[in-house]
Amino acid sequence: EVQLVESGGGLVQPGGSLRLSCVASGFPFSLYTMSWVRQAPGKGLEWVSNINSGGGTRSYADSVKGRFTISRDNAKNTLYLQLNSLKTEDTAMYYCAKWTDVRTDGSWHPPGQGTQVTVSS
Repeated sequence: EVQLVESGGGLVQPGGSLRLSCVASGFPFSLYTMSWVRQAPGKGLEWVSNINSGGGTRSYADSVKGRFTISRDNAKNTLYLQLNSLKTEDTAMYYCAKWTDVRTDGSWHPPGQGTQVTVSS
């Protein structure tokens, strides 16, 4: 059974930083391109970032480029997202997922419980 457990969210002031983690189990993590997605209150899922299986190729949504950094530790089956220069519009529930599963058209919901990021002064 695929399990993805996100953690690291919290309440932070604008301009602050957080580091999110996602521990994966139940599938060969090191073979998969992984993603972070987020869902703001009252809005649909938004893709945030991808990282390929080896960690050498990363991509970001324009809304987070230059502020967020995705990384992974295949030995620990763990995916990370470093969030810097946070803005109020980054407030959302953040989820990790296998890239092959991600759909942002409303037909899919991430399997994990997510971790809440709230940016507020």
